[in-house]
Amino acid sequence: MGTAPGFFDVDDRLKRLSDLGDQLEAYGRIVDFEAFRPELERALAYRSGPQGGRPPYDPVMMLKVLVIQTANNLSDERTEFLINDRLSFMRFLGLGLSDRVPDARTIWLFRERLTKAGAIQALFERFDAVLRDAGYIAMSGQIVDSSLIAAPKQRNTKEEKDDIKAGRIPPDWKDKPAKLRQKDRDARWTVKFTKAKPQTDGTMPSVDIAIPAFGYQNHISIDREHGLIRKWLATDAAAYEGARLREGLLDRTNTSKSVWADTAYRSNANEAFMDKQGFISRVHRKKPKGRPMPEVTRRANNMKSKVRSRVEHVFAEQKSRMGLFIRTIGIARATTKIGLANILYNMKRLVYLDRSAAT
Repeated sequence: MGTAPGFFDVDDRLKRLSDLGDQLEAYGRIVDFEAFRPELERALAYRSGPQGGRPPYDPVMMLKVLVIQTANNLSDERTEFLINDRLSFMRFLGLGLSDRVPDARTIWLFRERLTKAGAIQALFERFDAVLRDAGYIAMSGQIVDSSLIAAPKQRNTKEEKDDIKAGRIPPDWKDKPAKLRQKDRDARWTVKFTKAKPQTDGTMPSVDIAIPAFGYQNHISIDREHGLIRKWLATDAAAYEGARLREGLLDRTNTSKSVWADTAYRSNANEAFMDKQGFISRVHRKKPKGRPMPEVTRRANNMKSKVRSRVEHVFAEQKSRMGLFIRTIGIARATTKIGLANILYNMKRLVYLDRSAAT
């Protein structure tokens, strides 16, 4: 029969977790979470009610809860359970075995208040300022790209889809508020094309592969030197990524004016915009219609790809390791979710950069 853990048992287990490389401990040591407090308090605007009651949880600690949730792709209920279950989570949050743990409802309400206050962009910018103060200024140009973020597929009729695209609420939903709350009217379907691969006999299919996708997009700009996300934008999946270049996605503070991007961003409007703003276009050139790609263009595109490919590391981290997926409903909540993933990526990158500098 087991006995209750003693103080030194817990301490020894935490030391063992540190020896194994607790990522959350690295966040707590390198990331200054207190820097977020002014923005959190401004957004949440907590006030002491006249009737008293228990005070809310510390907002910085609650932000750390969202970091845990985002890093592990957890639901609110699963987050509550694992905080109670894992010593590494408790240590990161500064909680002891006898302390209260935020329940699923509290976690949801905290994230909802951030969403309604539109605070995620301010939190991102606050951490970006921390990075710059630490010496990680945007350098060597920037790389722009976007990635589809999946959301639960909506099973709607053609008439309902037409109403949603036109900005209307389908008539059958108006009298069913419970159903309406579960319908995401902001997410959109799109088709993602991937290059066809050679068949077993060596021949190439006549068309590329089209894969339908439903959800949202994360548009980002990273600096080439440090690989940190500097600007970002969340849209529905159907929004054309090329047009987003002119919607505040470029970082004017970068020490270099070079901009790398794939052919989706090559347009007369974008080229004129970058030229007017003083940026230097390193955007891939498209293959001439009905003609082979000129050799000089092919070589130039290959050189650009060696730089541009670095942005794929961001999306691989977010999709593969974080398991980024939009469970919430609506563009406002999706923006908070995507913004948290972008902040977390920069935290991970800061830990890596700090370790690299130390060695």
